[in-house]
Order: sequence, then structure tokens, then C-alpha cells
Amino acid sequence: MYVIGTAGHVDHGKSTLVRALTGIDPDRLREEKERGLTIDLGFAWLTLPSGREVSIVDVPGHERFIKNMLAGAGGVDLALLVVAADEGPMPQTREHLAILDLLDVPAGIVVISKVDLVESDYLDLVEAELEDTLRGTRMAGVPIVRVSAISGDGLSALLDAIDIALELTPTKRDLGRPRVPIDRAFSIQGFGAVVTGTLVDGALEVGQEIELQPGRLKARIRGLQRHKTKVARLEPGTRAAVNLSGVHADDITRGMVLALPGRLTAVRVVDVRLRATALLGHPLAHDAGVTFLSATSESEAKLRLLDCDEVLAGEQAWAQVVLTSPVAVVPGDHCIIRTSNDTAGGGIIVAVNPRKHRRHHAPTLLALARQLQGSPAERLFDALLSRPLSVGDARNALGFEDSEMAEALASAIAGGQVVQRGARLAARPWLDSAVARTVESVVTFLTANSLRGAAPREHVRSASALEAALFDLVVSEAVSAGRLEERGANGLAPAGYEISLTADQSAHVAAFIDALKSGGASPPTEQVPPPALLAYMVDQGFVADAGGGIVFDAEFFAAATEKIRDHIVKNGSVSLAEVRDLFGTSRKYAQAMLEHLDGQRITRRVGDSRVLR
Repeated sequence: MYVIGTAGHVDHGKSTLVRALTGIDPDRLREEKERGLTIDLGFAWLTLPSGREVSIVDVPGHERFIKNMLAGAGGVDLALLVVAADEGPMPQTREHLAILDLLDVPAGIVVISKVDLVESDYLDLVEAELEDTLRGTRMAGVPIVRVSAISGDGLSALLDAIDIALELTPTKRDLGRPRVPIDRAFSIQGFGAVVTGTLVDGALEVGQEIELQPGRLKARIRGLQRHKTKVARLEPGTRAAVNLSGVHADDITRGMVLALPGRLTAVRVVDVRLRATALLGHPLAHDAGVTFLSATSESEAKLRLLDCDEVLAGEQAWAQVVLTSPVAVVPGDHCIIRTSNDTAGGGIIVAVNPRKHRRHHAPTLLALARQLQGSPAERLFDALLSRPLSVGDARNALGFEDSEMAEALASAIAGGQVVQRGARLAARPWLDSAVARTVESVVTFLTANSLRGAAPREHVRSASALEAALFDLVVSEAVSAGRLEERGANGLAPAGYEISLTADQSAHVAAFIDALKSGGASPPTEQVPPPALLAYMVDQGFVADAGGGIVFDAEFFAAATEKIRDHIVKNGSVSLAEVRDLFGTSRKYAQAMLEHLDGQRITRRVGDSRVLR
């Protein structure tokens, strides 16, 4: 299936031409019919002489409705640029032509309409002026067909020209990731929500679960129609009407995109290879406020120029566009940039949701160029340089189909550029740098705390500036590489790390442990080691620090714990007085024992007694 789109100045006969070709009036709104002015998208279809069935999207020509025109121009395979014979090229002729150029519409035909209103000599002048207007654009050299929608002259020639042009136009690819940028959403009594748009990148079938982005609304396809005919399946390149269950039409707006669950994400930042139109009256400046449009979506935005301070008419630049509201686009999609009154430029989206780039930074500009022209493996590597991603997120961010993602991943892993750990992918430079930073954080902590046998895991994560999921990945890599060891439940140390005590420290530790062993359930509370040395003894498992200056020998406390546990199992609970009597000690030590067991989550207090957790 192919989609044909009209383009051209207001009142040049686009809708009349569609009506003459198809017998369908594309003006569906009462206001359009009353005023004779198209203000929103209209739709029709026809069967060409070859038997090929095509869809037609009719767009408004008035400058006030240029955003509606843009919503219909996305996904068009062939453009009919309509120019009235009695007026010739006009402002919106040139603006629509610039938009078709920026969107890289594959094929085009110029239609000189209303030929019945002028003499043939004048038509020759109009055609010559059109050839000048088209020079330097994608439409240069396309067929020019003279037509009267009123008398029917030239209509058969136009249909033949459309057939020939489409014969040379490749059909839309099936990438296995269907998307329908929504241009209409409405409700039909007894059926519920219906959305329409041009299906690209894959096929849809009745019964499929789908997701609407932005917003992540879930729904199921209840029915499909093509040209008001029910079908079970739609191929890419089709004008689709999709009946949805599980969602209300009031919750759906133009600009949302229907896709399979998890295959499309809403984005707020895009990198773009920007080209300014030849019509641009004032330079596009860095940090300018603009309107961003892609397919049917629209958002106000800030334009960050990355390799220059301003873009003049006809020039190209790298830009990062920061959106005020999310849109659902993928790399490879085209976009248009408008100022308050003009189509200023547009181009190809090369990355979605990238991090903020440094301006005038040569490595960044080279990476952007690779995203536009590099191999899939190079693009995957560049996308992972800033942070690891899941396989699914990387695929979605790059706009790859499944087979393309698999090939890119296999190539990047074989080349040593990318590593896969579970479902996560990381660029080797990023991972090596993160491992080095984490090891350095561990060493820095242990240097400042020479009596600690390990650095606390959470401290290291914070010092390494890594979020939890990525930190686990980095620690796993560091342990696998033999650079770190995990000690206890929450400790990290360099592989083979050991604490070296001074002779005085060793003597103090030995004397204190001997005193604790002798004291049993009533250990001495004087000559407790300094906090750092005491923490070392706890880390090494020599002692149990109950707090408040009360420290037990570790072997004694382990045996005492079992004795208390046995008592609770036998009697249901234990009181402070019972612990005091069990060990022949004072209330102070019995209370310290129980509070330490509470802290270890072995027991919990119920009234005046303790029970097992």
C-alpha cells in the first residue's frame, strides 16, 4: 500500500482534485463545507489503472493551518504539489515544497490545476516558473501534469503518472515494530474508541495488545479497517482505522503513537541533523525557542546548537532539541522546526533521550556523525558510551528492528566494544572507567580508615556516583576481573586486602580479648579500645559491640545467643530478669544482651519480654 499526500497554497484546488479523482469529499467538517476552506486533514482512496489501491491524505493550504498540514505529510510516499494555473507558485507553495524536502518524501508530481481558467500560452509561463521554483529541491525534474478537476481534462494522465511514480517507489519496510502516529481519535457508539493514522514499520492484527505513547495507555485491537473495509491484518504503508478496547477516546489525542507494548518510549530530548530552509528570513540562534513537529506530534522546545552559534538559510548544523512535552519518535524519523510564523528547518532525528552534550566538542560531533552514517554496531557502541542500557531500551533508543539489533550486538561484542551482563549492555570504555572509579573509592575509604577490613558498599556507590542497578553491574565486573572482593553482606575490599596492625595495636587487641573472655557475661567496661580499633575487632568477628561501652567476647555471645534462643523456644519468651539469672550477671549486662539481639533482628520486644522474630 502507498499513501499519497496533497500539498500547495490555499484555494489552489487540492480538495477539488481529490474529489474529482476519487469521488470522495475529503472535507469532513461542517465549517470546511460552509466556507469552502480546508482546515484539517481529509482522507480518500482510489484504485489506479494498474489495479494498485492507494490512500490519499488531503492537507490544508492556509498558512494558519500549517501544523495540520505537517500532521498529514508524515508517512507520505508520493506528494502531489498542486499549483493553480491562474496564480502560479505562491507563499505556501514554497513553504509546502520546503517541508516535503525536509521530510525526504520519496516521490512527487506537480499538478497545475484549474487549467480551464487560462490560455495555453500562459500555462507555458506558469510551468517555466514552476521549474525555477523546483530547482535545487527533491521535486526538481518530477512530472508536471496539467489538470482541470471541473472538466476532467488531464485526470487520466495524472493517474497514469501516479502509477508510474509509485512503480519506482519502494514500499514501506516491515521492521516488526508497527507504529501508527495518530491524526484522529473519536468514538463510535457501540464500538468505542477509534484512532486513525498511517501504519509504518510493521503490521497490525486484530486481538493484539498495544500501547499508546506518550502516556503508556494499554489497550487491545478490537477491529481494523482499511478504506472502510474490515480486515484482520494491516500491512505497513496503510491508512489505518483501529478500533480499541480498554481505553476511552477522550484520553487519546493527535500526536500519540500506537505501538506494541514496550517498543516505543516517550522522549524529551532529541539530537537532530538540522537543515535550515532557503526561506529562512532570520538566522536560527543557539537556545532559540522553537516548535518541534514530527509525524503528528508537536511540542514547544529549545534549540541547542552544538557546532555553531547560528544557522543561516540553507545551512546545516548539529542540534539538540529539548522538548517541553514528551513525544514518541525513534531515530531515523524526520522532524520540522518552526519559529512563531515560519518553517525554519528540519532534518533527521539521530538519537532520542541523549544526555546533554558539550558544545563545540569534536568527539561528540564525530559520534553524532556515526549515529547518522555509521554501522549498526558503531551506533550501538556510541549509544552505550554514556551509560549501560537493557537490550530492549538500546533497541528502542536506536530504532532497530530485532534482527538488526541482534546483528549489531553480536558484532559489537565480537569486536570487544560492548559487553553484555545479563540483560544489560555496556560499552567497554564506560565499564572500565566505572570499575576504576569504584576501586579508587574503595581504596580511598580504606586509606582513611586503615583498621576497617572493607568499605561499606553504599558509601562506595555514593562516592562512585552510580545508581544502584549500574553499581551492581560494575561491582560484578570488578569482582570477576579480580580487582575487588565482596566481604560480608555489605563490604568491598581490594582483592587480597589485609589489615596490618602496629605492635601496640596488636597487644591492645590481645589483652582486651583476654579480659572479655575472662569476664564472660560481665565483661570489663574500662580500657575499651578506641572506636577505630573496636570497629576493626567487630569487623574481624572478635567481639560483639552491644553499645554503651559494653563489649562481649564473640564466642561467648554466640553461645549466649543460642542459650537465649533455646529458652524462648521452650518457654515462648524470655524476660530481662530471666536472662540475668541464666547468666548470673547484672541487669545492665542482661539488658545490653537483649538490646543487641533486638538490633540484630533475632528477637523483638513484646511488653516486658522478648520473642523470636
